[in-house]
Amino acid sequence: MDEVLQYEQYLRERITELRGQKNVSEHRLSLELGKSGSYIRSITSGATMPSMKELFKIMLYFGVSPSEFFSGLEVKDTKRAALGKRLQELDDSALEKVSLFIQWITEN
Repeated sequence: MDEVLQYEQYLRERITELRGQKNVSEHRLSLELGKSGSYIRSITSGATMPSMKELFKIMLYFGVSPSEFFSGLEVKDTKRAALGKRLQELDDSALEKVSLFIQWITEN
């Protein structure tokens, strides 16, 4: 599979992953982004790709930066990459605890 197709596949899978974490349907996400009810389905099925502006809106909806959104694309087998992946799976409450812990260890 060429690189462009891999990137497209990653984008579709990442939207599906984030949507699952937020427990929101494709239809609801589409409507909340101000699009037709089938907008996200057309992306995840591979029928279309979002524009950069729309991709940024999707990222904002999920509260992730572009680097966070694409963080799994080129995951290296490192401790930092493994921790980054685990951090992505945490809810806001757990992330707050991790943030406080990091603040504590960097101050001491």
